[in-house]
Amino acid sequence: MIRRGTAASVALPLVGAATIALAGALAPNAATMGFAGPAPHATPARAASGVTGATARTRSVLTSTPRPRRGSVVLAFLPTDERALASVPGMSVGIVSATQGSYTAAQMLLDITQGARVASSAYATSRPPAMSLRTVGPEGAIAGWRAARKRAEEAPQLLRPGLLATQILGGGAYAGIYGIDHLDAIAAADRGGHVAGVSLGPATTLLARIVLLRRTHPLVVADLPAGAAGYEDLHALSTARATGELLLVMQRARAPRGHELLWAGAAGLAPDERLGDTTPGAIQAPSSTVLSSQTTNQRGLIAAIDLAPTILRRLDPVGEPIPADMRGDPIHTDGPLHSASLRALMARLHVIGPRRLRALGWLLSAWALLLIVCVPSPRARAWAMRVGALGVLWAPVVVLIPAALQPSAAVEYMAIALACLTLGALTDLLLPWPRAPLAPAVVAIVALALDALAGTQLLMRSLLGPNPILGARFYGIGNELKSGLAVLVLAAVAAALYPAIRGRRGALSMAGAGVVLAIVEGSARIGAGVGGVILVGAGTAVASVMLLPGALTRRRALVVLIAPILALVALAALDLLTAHGSGHYTGSILHARSAGDLRDVIVRRYTAAFGELHNHAMPVATFLALICAVWGARRRERLLAPVAGDPAWLAALCGGLAAGVVGALVEDSGPVLLVVAVFTLICVLAYLWGRPVAARASTPRDTLGRRRAARSRARTPPAAPAR
Repeated sequence: MIRRGTAASVALPLVGAATIALAGALAPNAATMGFAGPAPHATPARAASGVTGATARTRSVLTSTPRPRRGSVVLAFLPTDERALASVPGMSVGIVSATQGSYTAAQMLLDITQGARVASSAYATSRPPAMSLRTVGPEGAIAGWRAARKRAEEAPQLLRPGLLATQILGGGAYAGIYGIDHLDAIAAADRGGHVAGVSLGPATTLLARIVLLRRTHPLVVADLPAGAAGYEDLHALSTARATGELLLVMQRARAPRGHELLWAGAAGLAPDERLGDTTPGAIQAPSSTVLSSQTTNQRGLIAAIDLAPTILRRLDPVGEPIPADMRGDPIHTDGPLHSASLRALMARLHVIGPRRLRALGWLLSAWALLLIVCVPSPRARAWAMRVGALGVLWAPVVVLIPAALQPSAAVEYMAIALACLTLGALTDLLLPWPRAPLAPAVVAIVALALDALAGTQLLMRSLLGPNPILGARFYGIGNELKSGLAVLVLAAVAAALYPAIRGRRGALSMAGAGVVLAIVEGSARIGAGVGGVILVGAGTAVASVMLLPGALTRRRALVVLIAPILALVALAALDLLTAHGSGHYTGSILHARSAGDLRDVIVRRYTAAFGELHNHAMPVATFLALICAVWGARRRERLLAPVAGDPAWLAALCGGLAAGVVGALVEDSGPVLLVVAVFTLICVLAYLWGRPVAARASTPRDTLGRRRAARSRARTPPAAPAR
């Protein structure tokens, strides 16, 4: 029996330690969070009226020049926003992830030229060297290019700056104007840092110089002037664009902070661009559409590394394939543009990072306040522990609600805290202890799967989503949820089996739940997480083996070891069947061309994980998580006293801890997964230690003893009649 007051003395310190650890895990990166988005540029009235501001002479120059036989691409940079781009006839608009990690304009331009990128922390130096354009007659060269190329070659991935222009016959050219820097010429540089054509002059002659460069260079990078003059030039370029020509527009931003997400536009794309159908007859894209790509798998969102394959696909639609060193995918249009919705998405993505810790703080503060109010009564105190713990377990579902409504910060914090505690109270009321974790586990899996399959983008917009502003992940289940979901699902199975006995039924139940979760976390159409499959496979195998009768054997240990490998094989088959080989796993692992590619993937992951270990409070968070894990393993009998050491609960907790440890070893977020798993385990234990007083009248051992006795009597044959 458990003495009164013991629950609070055991669970409250654990919850406090877990809160500190989780705060360190979710602390935002200073390079990418904690600031507002870029201030939008006001659209001049003249630009909104079309090309009325463009002179008749400029229109004549644009329309009377012979066009290249295979089409051409103009990549224009100017300070702009969604409203300005949407006002251009035939322009499709989207949000572009500029860089992975902290933003610099030079790094984004290098990523465009190589069609691939890694996190800024993976380089030997986080920022690229200083670069500038040096003109040499009608051509140019990028000063500092050798240092930038050397920096890329030392990165843990095959990066080839200048690959884009090198693949284009005639190379790339740059048209600039006096009065602004010419850094954007980097996008036209080849592998040697050479720019095949350069034309500098006043803004009044820019359009004519673009036309001259297009005669000999299929790719022209241009800097448009700011303000009304730039919008007039943009309207003129779009209006005079001939069939087969592509106009790409990127927001020009030099400030190092607040520009991880930029605005982009494209005129001349078609819905079939992703299928390679770029023949003149197929290029009839309607106006006012939204951009997308397979890199992000999100409507309205693309990546800077998608520009290079898009340009090459347009310039040579039936020729050489896109180089394998380019990791981006061609951009395509994806339905009509809803400007207000796209602007709301941009605003939402900028606040996800700063709001994460604060929302967690509000929820835990509300739980603490509830515990303080209920301290005088043991029954009320136990109820508060259950409700608060269940509220935290409901968080993956609750965060989807404000993601749809997009309220202010204070409203979102209050909504999450109140909704979590309300659902916790209702679950505790409707489901007897200790079965309540079943509800948040089932609803979370169903809700996340439906959101992914329906394309509603709620998880991406939520505070527990992949956070696209970081530039590493745009869809699927993020690392903040993978290990937490594993703990939640295993706890739900233990709740369903309680009181349990070790046997094949319990082991198969654990294994079945693990298979379902692995499909959800690993499927390219839902979770898209390779590491999620590995950690779920490992955690499920540990829990299932622990529920089998008998002692641990070599055969069972081997099952635990090969379970993640079998899960990966199953994931590959699932990717091939459901995503036609375009899933994250098959795209990054199975399509690797050499052992060097696999080495790069492994090195990149562990480099990122090691960098995460040094991020803000993560060392303290990891240390606390390890201390809690070791202490819990040593005192497992004491921690499971509310359920009398039930084997299903013991297996679930051990499997959840194993999932966190394995996740920390295989995911690029490293210790984050361990911290989240330990925090979720402590919340589950807090729920168990909030056992109602009524449940203590009949101990689990008594109930289990009666069930075993009943089974024994049922199996005993009746005695023979006396003669």
